[in-house]
Amino acid sequence: MPSLNPSVSPGVSTSGTGNQASTIVLAVAAFVIVTTEFLMVGLLPALARDLEVSVSTAGQLVTLFAVIVMLCGPPLTAWLAHKERKRLFVGVLLLFAVSNAMAAMAPNLWTLAIARIAPALALPVFWGAASETAAQLAGPQRASRAVALVYLGISGAMLFGIPLGTVAGEAMGWRGAFWVLAALSLLVAALLQVVMPRMAATERVRLGEQARILRDPAFVGHVLLSVAVFTAMFTGYTYLAEVLEKIALVPSAHVGWWLMGFGAVGLAGNWLGGLWVDRKPLITTAAFSALLAAGMVATLLLATVPAGLVIALAVWGVANTALYPVCQIRVMKSAPQAQALAGTINVSAANGGIALGAMLGGASIPLWGLESVGFVGAGVALAAAVAALWMAQRLRVTTQRTHADARPQCT
Repeated sequence: MPSLNPSVSPGVSTSGTGNQASTIVLAVAAFVIVTTEFLMVGLLPALARDLEVSVSTAGQLVTLFAVIVMLCGPPLTAWLAHKERKRLFVGVLLLFAVSNAMAAMAPNLWTLAIARIAPALALPVFWGAASETAAQLAGPQRASRAVALVYLGISGAMLFGIPLGTVAGEAMGWRGAFWVLAALSLLVAALLQVVMPRMAATERVRLGEQARILRDPAFVGHVLLSVAVFTAMFTGYTYLAEVLEKIALVPSAHVGWWLMGFGAVGLAGNWLGGLWVDRKPLITTAAFSALLAAGMVATLLLATVPAGLVIALAVWGVANTALYPVCQIRVMKSAPQAQALAGTINVSAANGGIALGAMLGGASIPLWGLESVGFVGAGVALAAAVAALWMAQRLRVTTQRTHADARPQCT
């Protein structure tokens, strides 16, 4: 398995505080950008009341965003892959500032929907390019940890976006939350303009050439594994707030804070995932998928035991968060010749898994009850773990066979 070892642009040092600062600001930018997607879920009730639509109708804004990311992300990333990174990132953040301000002023649902289209188009471009750029800035020895640092911002947004939306909607209203995101987007754009070095633009590579990675069965296998992993994750996480309120009997006013605790404890998984994935990406995926299944099942079994619930949620949170960078790094490592596109394809796979997980969990509730989301999610997670181990074994056999064929034959 090739490591994350992107070529370094001329004039860009792979060490020093400047590049480390750039990676940190990229992580902050990732938090702002991905929070723009997930904050909406927590704002839905307040938004629906203000715009006088049903929550289910307002919820289609979430579906719209995910579908645009899933369908448009890979071709847009391939089209923009040659652009100079600093200019690309600053442009994306300015676009987010404008679109979030437009969302804050939206007089109706249609205007808000239009305001959400632009960030949905730009998010996967940033996500894929940021991972590749962080690896490039850090150099081959620290590439995986740099990607994990960027993913700290992404994971934080995915885990805190919903509870932050819930709290922000109560404290300042949904419009105020979008104004804050607009201001943060401008601030981070300015920081990137100051601290990030200018990186040499690369030669444009035709979309067809970049898309050749889709002909590699191993790469496609990695992408499908990410779909399975994210399906498992979001079969349970989508309904975690409901589980806490209805099964663990957490007061509704406290659910947002429990979700924040889930995310805060889980961020340890981001560090662990970045630490272990570089050497054995598939084994690491299998291990955290199995841990995810254990955490989900334990949460349901110990829901009424406060101490047990806290421990079970911590296990679930650590595994859940670790799998974000693990999947991204694993897929990027499988396509070193087109890492930005590979990273964005993984984003599309993740969004597909998120949608499938929400649908699977939603379908299981009327059939087997709310408790079923954890058990169904655990089943998918164990299937993903088995698939990852099978892929690792196949890779080992293929590597041994290749080495054997390369040896001189005795006559």
